[in-house]
Amino acid sequence: MIYYLLVPLVAHFSAANVFRYITFRSIAALLTALVLSIVFGPKFIQALTRLKFGQYINKDVEAHQQKAGTPTMGGLLLGFCIIVSVLLWGDLANEYVWMTIFVFLGFGALGFVDDYAKVVKKQNKGLSAKQKLLGQVLVAGVAAAVLLTDPEYSTRLAVPFLKHITPDLGLWYLPFAMIVMIGASNAVNLTDGLDGLAIGPMIVNAAMFGLFVYVAGHAQMARYLQVMPVSGVGEVTVFCGALVGAGLGFLWFNAYPAQIFMGDVGSLSLGGVLGFLAVLCKQELLLIVVGGLYVAETVSVILQVGYFKMSGGKRIFRMAPLHHHFELMGVPESKIIIRFWILSILLALVGLSTLKLR
Repeated sequence: MIYYLLVPLVAHFSAANVFRYITFRSIAALLTALVLSIVFGPKFIQALTRLKFGQYINKDVEAHQQKAGTPTMGGLLLGFCIIVSVLLWGDLANEYVWMTIFVFLGFGALGFVDDYAKVVKKQNKGLSAKQKLLGQVLVAGVAAAVLLTDPEYSTRLAVPFLKHITPDLGLWYLPFAMIVMIGASNAVNLTDGLDGLAIGPMIVNAAMFGLFVYVAGHAQMARYLQVMPVSGVGEVTVFCGALVGAGLGFLWFNAYPAQIFMGDVGSLSLGGVLGFLAVLCKQELLLIVVGGLYVAETVSVILQVGYFKMSGGKRIFRMAPLHHHFELMGVPESKIIIRFWILSILLALVGLSTLKLR
């Protein structure tokens, strides 16, 4: 909205030209989302406490019992700050911006229904796995299908570090893109088990993919860095900026010891949109590297469940996801969180290196 109000002023004030720059508006969106989070965060926490929207705690993790009743569904705060910032600073004529918003709100709505069932209806398990997967398939399928209606959008796959290998998936790209979004959504959801554990790496990932989205949307930069160009996608950098700002503001209250949890409404929406960002900028496989922390958490669950069934009750880890394994080993929660953040930053740097190491 601010974009449309101020850009016309360029004809009268040359200084207003700065509002045309994606970089400037991305930073403005970041700061706006951050301020909104800090300002509305305490009131939001008070409202959730008053409504008794407290987090259900798994009884298997004894150290977490003291967290029972901590306000959850903080993803609503994240969503509010991100969407308001994007509407203020984004070019709303850009189709990719609206597609990103659709994915974010679609996965968020699914998470909200799940949280509502657990928190309000007191159904501890919330939606069934089949119901949740069906909702994710619907949102991801619509987003991928709409994306592929653009004749300029490539179904080729970029392979990190190997610039000459770009296999064309053709029609198989539709299910592949869906798997990326659904997988990322569930991975972030599994990682959201400790204070600030999920949102910290998300901030790092959003900033890194914001850079890749910007490069993919800039023809000259994409050509120089040998990144698959996607005309017009650079505007989504504003969304990435808002996500980083909202994430930082949320971390202010979610850091150990947490005053609020994001809930499924936050983790599913953030993971789903992270997967979509990777698809938008044609860096789907790079998400495995940059989001390596989320991948490790997911793989630990798959291995644990698979081995448990095959061995007749034996376990690889003391408990899955992986962060609970370290907890039961006696590693302090705060130390696990910080170390996982460090690993996330290192993985992001490896991802950034692919811009030149090809």
